[in-house]
Amino acid sequence: MIRNFSVALAASLLLITPTLAADGIAPRTLPGIEDAYKSDAFVADPMLAIDAALAAAKTSGKRVLLVMGTGGCHDSAWFANLLATDRFAPVRRRYEIVYADIGMPHVRGWGRNPEVPKRFGFKKIKGTPTIAIVDADGQVLNRKAAPKWRNAASRSDDDIYNELIGEI
Repeated sequence: MIRNFSVALAASLLLITPTLAADGIAPRTLPGIEDAYKSDAFVADPMLAIDAALAAAKTSGKRVLLVMGTGGCHDSAWFANLLATDRFAPVRRRYEIVYADIGMPHVRGWGRNPEVPKRFGFKKIKGTPTIAIVDADGQVLNRKAAPKWRNAASRSDDDIYNELIGEI
């Protein structure tokens, strides 16, 4: 009887305890976002959205923030969801933003839309998201830093904000 109670208690505790990440740290949350590690922001066929963002950048004088990733990648989804928060409204006003679904090309067989990174001179995607800051003429301004975003979910919000607002 006590053994059955112990098993039932352990099972119920698992249901009410927040899921822990692989490193033993509880996943981060974002206000108003049900699952910060999933996103539907990424455009399945992104070339028209990229062309539109570049055209808008010519008119507005803004740069394009090209987020190459996928909604199923926790770092890509975290980044997209973070940018949707109120705190990041200044970032959204500063850039024409495109979320291009390129899958996870660094994982064999999981890539999509290879023409997107190729168009901007990325021969190999090391991880997602790869985030390019692009001028209105389509020139990547942060080529060395673009692949370094693949750890976006573990970066502090302040670091992300400061890098995007204080860039180039």
